[in-house]
Amino acid sequence: MLILITGGSRSGKSGFALQQASTMPHPRVFLATAQAADDEMRGRIEAHKRSRPPEWGLVEEPLEVTRALTRTLERAGTVIVDCVTLWVSNLILADETLGEKEVADRAEELAVIASESPAPVIVVTNEVGSGVVPDNALARRFRDCAGRANQVLARWAAEVHLMVSGIPMTIRKGKEQG
Repeated sequence: MLILITGGSRSGKSGFALQQASTMPHPRVFLATAQAADDEMRGRIEAHKRSRPPEWGLVEEPLEVTRALTRTLERAGTVIVDCVTLWVSNLILADETLGEKEVADRAEELAVIASESPAPVIVVTNEVGSGVVPDNALARRFRDCAGRANQVLARWAAEVHLMVSGIPMTIRKGKEQG
C-alpha cells in the first residue's frame, strides 16, 4: 500500500511519516535518498537519524531507489521513503539529459512497487508547485520533474496527506490505485 505525504519545507512531513509508521508492522525501515555532500547536509541527516527509534533499519540510496525499495520490502513490514524531491534532484544532477518523462517513468516504477506491496510504503515528497517560477533552467527542470513525479505518485497512492504548518490534511484516504 502506497501512502504519499507531501507539503512544503519544514512542514512536518517526516515527523508525520514516522508517526503514521509507528502503528504499522515491524520491522520498520527508513529508505533515505539524501547525500551528505556538505557539513550542513551531514547535520540534517544526523538529526533525521536521531529522530527515528533505534530499532528502525536504514537503507541509504540516492539514485537506485526502486531497486533499493524492492530489496528492502523482502525483509520489511513498513518502509518510509524520504524523500522523492531529493531523489529527483540526485537523478537530474547525475544525468543532465533526464527530463520529465524519464523521471515520471521512474516515479511510476516506484509507485507500482509500493502500491503492490503488502507492506505499507510511506513516501515523503515536497510540494513544489505552489512557489514562483524559478529564474534558471536547472531549477525549472527540477521543479517540473519533481512536480510530475508527485502527480504520478499521488495517482497511485491509496492515501495522500498534505502537511501545512505541522498539521496533516488528508487529501485522499482509501482509493483504488493506478
